[in-house]
Formats: sequence, structure tokens, C-alpha cells
Amino acid sequence: MTTDSQQLDDIRALIARAATPDDAIRGTMEYLHGRRPDYHWVGVYRLEGDTLILGPYVGPATDHVRIPVGRGVCGTAVAENRNQVIANVQELDNYLSCNLETRSEIVVLIREPATGRVLGQIDVDGTRVNAFGHGEESFLESVAALLAHQLA
Repeated sequence: MTTDSQQLDDIRALIARAATPDDAIRGTMEYLHGRRPDYHWVGVYRLEGDTLILGPYVGPATDHVRIPVGRGVCGTAVAENRNQVIANVQELDNYLSCNLETRSEIVVLIREPATGRVLGQIDVDGTRVNAFGHGEESFLESVAALLAHQLA
């Protein structure tokens, strides 16, 4: 089993080989989906104005291609300018479900390196309650830092 550090090195190399920013993001999402056992669905949303626009993702199909800031887990994360780790999404009144198998979710903001301005976010759904914790948040923050250059 590879460590977080080894996976980050793999992602860094994958991004360096990518022909376009979308290729880099798609490749990273495919990598994460295939190597992290709790990653049932993983994608990147770009922030455009007051709307989150779904970019490359891997997992079950979703209708949530556009999410207004402030709505659902993703929109709330951006509105509150913070990452969100939701232990059990089925307990939320405002959860925008993309799949009935989703039990928990983690959203990590992608920030412009120089200013800290939010560019988008990584969104991951898991199929068990409490799938994500502080260690997973820290790992995804590192991935977000690598992807920030692709969205800037």
C-alpha cells in the first residue's frame, strides 16, 4: 500500500505530464478514485462568480453540474470559506445527493497560491458514515495545492 507522500508524488508527476489543465484534473480524480478505498465519487468544482461548476469527476453520474454558493455541502463550504467534513450526509436537510449510496462527504477548497482566493474545490463522497477525518482532509489539502496552479 502506498503512503500519502508517495501518492502525492504520483499526482505531482501525473500533473507534470498532462497536456492540459483539464487532463491534469481528470487524471488526478481518476488516480484518487482508484487508490483511495473510501472515494466512491470524486470531482473538482470550479468557482465562477457565485456558482460552482462541476469539472472533471469520476464516479456515479450526477445532476449537480451547477451549485449556487451557499447551497448544499459544496456551496456552504465556499460561502463559509472553509473545508467541510460531513460525517453523515443523510442527517442534513439541505444535502444535494448525487447517489443514494453516499453516506459521508468531504469538501476541500482549492485556493490561489499567492492570494488565498478560492478557485474551486475537491469534493469526495464516501459510502460509509465517518469515512473521512483530519488525516484525509490534510491529504486533500495537499492535492488541492497541487491542482491550484491548474485552476489559476
